[in-house]
Amino acid sequence: MNKIRKGDEIVVISGRDKGRRGTVLKVLEGQVVVESINMVKRHTKPNPQKNVQGGIVAKEAALDLSNVMLWNPVAKKGDRIGLRTLADGRKVRFFKSNKEVVDA
Repeated sequence: MNKIRKGDEIVVISGRDKGRRGTVLKVLEGQVVVESINMVKRHTKPNPQKNVQGGIVAKEAALDLSNVMLWNPVAKKGDRIGLRTLADGRKVRFFKSNKEVVDA
């Protein structure tokens, strides 16, 4: 079970975008792509067969998982995540600071 999933709100804890918050668009192997964070410019050639216009395109690049933390709305800061099995057998994520369950 991944500690960070698609759709989670995260905060960047190191690097150029430190302190910025965003929503996870995609989870890769050890990396995440976050909406409008870690933007890079890609120079693309035009391809009329695929109807792609050429030019400089700005897009999100992947961030390492170690550089992001899940946003805790109660504590209003990034928080560490733990895994716990409930009495009914479900595995859930919880915030380590206040033991509150992330997955309701």
